[in-house]
Amino acid sequence: MIGAMKKTFNLKIEGKNADRVLEATKHEIRQYAKRERNKPLPAGVDFWDFDCKFGADESSASVVHFAAMTESIDAVVAAGGSSFYVEILAKAGVRVPRPPIEEPDTP
Repeated sequence: MIGAMKKTFNLKIEGKNADRVLEATKHEIRQYAKRERNKPLPAGVDFWDFDCKFGADESSASVVHFAAMTESIDAVVAAGGSSFYVEILAKAGVRVPRPPIEEPDTP
């Protein structure tokens, strides 16, 4: 593991527009991923991958894919949640080559 973000985001901050707070939290998550992806890759590594957890709090967080993080945040907002927990752990990823596709014999 290289980098980690473990944070509880509060969506209802007195004196701030809720929509702006929501966009700021999404922006912070995207910026973290961007910073991690821009770090130099170690030898033998193809890309930076992320292990993610999302939930109402740290104890109830479950594994989600990084691409589904925004949808999870939107679901919390739609349900009227006031905060959520995000854990993102950056790790080295290696691409696995696809097996060759066998083409059927044509007469």
